[in-house]
Amino acid sequence: MKNTIRVLRAEKRLSQAELAELVGVSRNSINSVENGKFDPSLPLAFRIAHVFGCTVEDIFDQSEVIEGM
Repeated sequence: MKNTIRVLRAEKRLSQAELAELVGVSRNSINSVENGKFDPSLPLAFRIAHVFGCTVEDIFDQSEVIEGM
């Protein structure tokens, strides 16, 4: 799933490790989500959105999910 986590992290000057600590997962998990190798659970997606002060929809591109319906 495409997302804007890398851009949002850069704007807030957060490393993957720092974001991971804020949302309670490993740096490898953030790396996998950021690179589209892993889709986050809904609770994790909400925690990430909370850190950046936006909605889940603002971060994650749902077009692939919707097209597969």
